[in-house]
Amino acid sequence: MNSAVLVLNQNYEPLNICNVRRAIVLVFDGKAEILESYDQSMHSASRAFSLPAVIRMVYLIHRPRPRVKLTRREVFIRDHFTCQYCGRQSNDLTIDHVIPKSRGGPHSWDNLVSACKACNHRKGGKLLGETRMTLRTPPHEPRAGAYYTIERRIDGSIADAWEKFLPGFTPIGRTGSLSHRMSHSAN
Repeated sequence: MNSAVLVLNQNYEPLNICNVRRAIVLVFDGKAEILESYDQSMHSASRAFSLPAVIRMVYLIHRPRPRVKLTRREVFIRDHFTCQYCGRQSNDLTIDHVIPKSRGGPHSWDNLVSACKACNHRKGGKLLGETRMTLRTPPHEPRAGAYYTIERRIDGSIADAWEKFLPGFTPIGRTGSLSHRMSHSAN
């Protein structure tokens, strides 16, 4: 009963991932239909039910486009794990406020960049105009890709039954490839 179920909107857009119990409730309430099932089944007193792998809502759910959460990891992903001052790629980065907090700089997408420890220390609490440092790319808020809401709920690989409903999706592990996310966050 702990298997993950892919939830699609009426237009087949990925909405969410839920557990089997929630998926079965949605199906029995007439709110969703089963598109794909796992090879396992669940038994009640009088019936056996295939465990759903993919369900589709029978009505369209209107939702606002998700926004990427402002976290350290998302800043690193936006900046391709690259120091925005010297261009060095690394997994050992820090976050730098372009306009330092001590000078009234906000904690926002437009003021945060990835920086290696050496560049962050060199810049310190100074403004860019007070240093000989320049930004490689101006900071901005990334757009959430088509799979943003579900890729944060996936650990490891996806079920085979999901693949045809997630074209072009490559699951991103904790240290995996970022090419898919980066190609969609630029949209």
